Amino acid sequence: MSELRRIARAAQESGDPENPTPEELREILTSVRSVAVVGLSRDPTKAARRVPSYLATKGFDVIPVNPNAERILGRESYGKLEEVEETVDLVLVFRPSEEAAQVVRRAAERPENPVIWLQEGITSPQEAARLRATGRRLVQDLCIFKVHRALD
Repeated sequence: MSELRRIARAAQESGDPENPTPEELREILTSVRSVAVVGLSRDPTKAARRVPSYLATKGFDVIPVNPNAERILGRESYGKLEEVEETVDLVLVFRPSEEAAQVVRRAAERPENPVIWLQEGITSPQEAARLRATGRRLVQDLCIFKVHRALD
């Protein structure tokens, strides 16, 4: 099975038909280097820790954003996305949907215009529509781990 077909199969699990195409998802994951993870968990059994750990093993520069931790994955953890001084290519969100809109707005304010990715089960339909109307790239309700694994 081709890489794009595997990505398309992974993308079908999302409830958002407006997500980027398989080609765009592949481009995102092959061009991104730094990933700020909002809600990166201290608990190694949670997906909000396992998925970022996986990304780190695949060469991504994972930047933890968790106000309840000083360090995660050997890195300083920032209390808020606005405190991250490094360049951010992608903001990966592991927060409940009720909090997602606020995180999306903060991510959209970053000067480097990062891709915004809401992990599987997390959506912000109004913010997604607003950003997409401006040409910004946003993925929602899709597991970045599953899509990245389809690249292998």
